[in-house]
Amino acid sequence: MYAFDYHRPTSLRQAANMLAKNEDAKLLAGGHTLLPTMKQRLAAPSAIIDLNAVAELSGIELKGRSLVIGAMTRHAAVAASPVVREALPALCELAEGIGDPHVRNRGTIGGSIANNDPAADYPAACLALGATIVTNKRKIPAEEFFTGLFETALEEGEIVTKISFPLVGKAAYEKFPNPASRYALVGVFVAKRGSDIRVAVTGAGADGVFRVPTMEEALKKRFSPKSLEGVTVPADGLNSDIHADAEYRAHLIGVMARRAVAKATNRG
Repeated sequence: MYAFDYHRPTSLRQAANMLAKNEDAKLLAGGHTLLPTMKQRLAAPSAIIDLNAVAELSGIELKGRSLVIGAMTRHAAVAASPVVREALPALCELAEGIGDPHVRNRGTIGGSIANNDPAADYPAACLALGATIVTNKRKIPAEEFFTGLFETALEEGEIVTKISFPLVGKAAYEKFPNPASRYALVGVFVAKRGSDIRVAVTGAGADGVFRVPTMEEALKKRFSPKSLEGVTVPADGLNSDIHADAEYRAHLIGVMARRAVAKATNRG
């Protein structure tokens, strides 16, 4: 690693002030992306601002018809939360399938969405559930937050503070994981709130998470796995690598979507 200054604020205000004063600073949440890239000398921030002592950034609570999760809340805490399991069981199950116990006990929901890895799980949940990402400066709808491969709408000096998930009638997440990393080769999150139906895909898009309008329209007619039979996603624009080519991922989207709808229907 290169030399850097280390800061450990205990409040959001302190963290924001430190970030404003250090032009090349990076925020540290779980560290699963930042630290490896620093070790490989692919990143050389002048300062690290560790958010792990900022207690106000953690926590899970139900506010009216929304589930609000603090940005520094660990995956393991989401998976184990009775509040999440009662309000949005699909989100609970998603968290249970992230990485391994070490990853789940260190990684955070805010760090995951801020990094916007194209194979991460939470971006699909945010997009399908119509979540709002709250920062120290504004509120950003998930539709506007994820802008591309490892890219988000976050601006200089912005810190994700919490994510607000509206409650839905039915929801489920299914993924085909890489057997080593547990990242999604393809993951599909399906959500139904009244007549609003959303299908979000992670792991497959060359530009990251995306919705599938053709599947959403088919499910509006009838929310059933059979409604998706014959509905395909073009391989063009999908990711192709040593783990799976674009055609295989296109096939998996259909399989995972049907499984997610079946699970959501059975749960409802």
